[in-house]
Amino acid sequence: MDIVLEVFDTFLFDRLYATALPVSGPAYRSHVVNGATSTFSSMREVATAVHPSTQLWKLEPSEYAFMSTWPRDNIWRQTLSLYLITWLFGLVVYFICATLSYYFVFDHATFTHPKYLKNQVALEIKQASFALPVMAVFTVPFFVGEVRGYAKLYDAPADAPFWLYNIFQFPFFICFTDFFIYWIHRGLHHPRVYKTLHKPHHKWIMPTPYASHAFHPLDGFAQSVPYHVFPFFFPLHKVAYVVLFAFINIWTVFIHDGEYVANSSIINGAACHTMHHLYFNYNYGQFTTLWDRFGGSYRKPNEELFRQESKMSKQEWERQCHEMETVQKEVEGDDDRDYGDEARRLQKKFS
Repeated sequence: MDIVLEVFDTFLFDRLYATALPVSGPAYRSHVVNGATSTFSSMREVATAVHPSTQLWKLEPSEYAFMSTWPRDNIWRQTLSLYLITWLFGLVVYFICATLSYYFVFDHATFTHPKYLKNQVALEIKQASFALPVMAVFTVPFFVGEVRGYAKLYDAPADAPFWLYNIFQFPFFICFTDFFIYWIHRGLHHPRVYKTLHKPHHKWIMPTPYASHAFHPLDGFAQSVPYHVFPFFFPLHKVAYVVLFAFINIWTVFIHDGEYVANSSIINGAACHTMHHLYFNYNYGQFTTLWDRFGGSYRKPNEELFRQESKMSKQEWERQCHEMETVQKEVEGDDDRDYGDEARRLQKKFS
């Protein structure tokens, strides 16, 4: 995260902090250390002189970097900056990814499904907009720890434990996080916590891409913990770290887009995740079906989902609804979702 923070410091935050918390008069130069950057750059709790966040490029700090009473390595500034990045930049990434998927990938015939909610997209966006700033509060301590050098992030490929680790770290990260997210997600379906923490995300029986981040903030944070814990226990390249987090956000949208491309017994794609939203107690995995198979919770997606003519057929929907209502009654009791008249109106329009 120090790479991201340095970019934001250079192009945005330096000037903002210099304006909001200025150092008056010539004293501001007392903050100058030749080429000071945004972070401690892996030097634990010891302020550095000239240590860019990465060797791949060098961002020259402007004069604003030395004109605030909160210099770049101030922990309170780092905390506030990382919170704003996690919240606001996270919100921008969510809207960009979800909107692109909504217009170019998502099958809009889903609007006519009997279990599509009244004003669902607006409700999904509202839930996500509430969740992200709260999640950021719990996430920022991990990022601050990383920026201040407590994680095992490395910059040069030569710093890896062995050269092949630069490649191995990607499947290792996926396997590690997939394992723990499976058990966290399954735990969130326990009756004692489901209705409070996880039901807000299961409000969407037929999710759109905007449902990807539409959950209770503690639910979203709990399932993100493995991502944040990994670099504190295992080496991870700084650029790989940023790439993986971008991938996670795109994947989260992908499994909610309703376009069933991956008919795979290994990949936990959109079809598998649709089974989870429809029938609740199956396919808890994030990336693979491995742990669902091990835990006895795997459910193979219906073949009808992979054929356009049957995917949106009334016969298939009726079958889905009948089973879904049976399972939903067992898991939640009375269904308090508001389907309204919109789905029925759209069904007539598109039939």
